[in-house]
Amino acid sequence: MLGHLGINVPDLSVAKRYYDALMPRVGFEPYFDTDEEFSYRPAGSKPGTFLFFYLATEPGDYSSQRSGLQHLAFMVRRRSQVHAVHDHIVSIGGTVIDPPQHFPQYPGHYYATFWYDPFGIKLEAVCHHDRD
Repeated sequence: MLGHLGINVPDLSVAKRYYDALMPRVGFEPYFDTDEEFSYRPAGSKPGTFLFFYLATEPGDYSSQRSGLQHLAFMVRRRSQVHAVHDHIVSIGGTVIDPPQHFPQYPGHYYATFWYDPFGIKLEAVCHHDRD
């Protein structure tokens, strides 16, 4: 299991506002926050990977097509949560790549939505169950 992931962003305050609204929808809660970083952990003391955000110290745009991070997928327990995340992204004017749907090219009951965060980082909410 991964202990944590660190992500550099060009604007910490924009990232914090964005992710503070998103992370509870995908099962995370705030962990700690300083002037130089902020982080989330799985809600309710559940095991899982923590997520840290740092200010990028070198200029440059992110691309999921370059070497490095391709995307982050957040597992949720119900398909209705996939829809709730999608609805949230649409309501804030986010860029949706794929609306909620079954992806038959992946094994099992793979139901997901994909979108970009304000910095172009590709994100996903996925449910691996055939239930709501």
